[in-house]
Amino acid sequence: MPLTALAQQLRFLKEIDGLKSVVRQSPLLDGSRKENSAEHSWHLAMYALLLHEYAVGPVDANRVIRMLLLHDIVEIDVGDTPIHGGHAQEEQAERERVAARRLFGLLPQPQGAELLALWQEFEDAETEDARFAKALDRFQPLLVNVVAGGGTWTENGVSLEQVMSRYGPAIERGAPALWAECRQWVADHFARS
Repeated sequence: MPLTALAQQLRFLKEIDGLKSVVRQSPLLDGSRKENSAEHSWHLAMYALLLHEYAVGPVDANRVIRMLLLHDIVEIDVGDTPIHGGHAQEEQAERERVAARRLFGLLPQPQGAELLALWQEFEDAETEDARFAKALDRFQPLLVNVVAGGGTWTENGVSLEQVMSRYGPAIERGAPALWAECRQWVADHFARS
């Protein structure tokens, strides 16, 4: 007997509880522990709610929030891939696509297809909404590293040039005003280091 739409939705909601167990490199701002991917996604949704006026162009904050709540769900299957890790990007992207199809495939159609398309839009970063979402996904950990006195940058021996190239393009493309703030924070941080 096929599952009802509600049973499929509840199965998905149970499955994504696993995002709470995916530990990221970034610490909480108080330094007490590392954040998990569910916390990261929630925090980014709050960033979108409060900072959408800084997007490079008009964005639909609700769509951006939806993207940010969905963007890391694939980590349930593939884990977190730190920006400073030495990983093969295309291989990781394929693993994430497989995970996205599996996870969103748990939902009834057309809901699963809609959320998969929104996840893919974030990954492609071609729309204003997705570019802003990507900008926030880089902005939040940059802010954490600055507040934490270097955080994962110090742990991983990350240079000023690496910060500028790994964070800068995505933030500047989606939120140039936020990148202007970041440039100063980064310059100040590395001047003190």
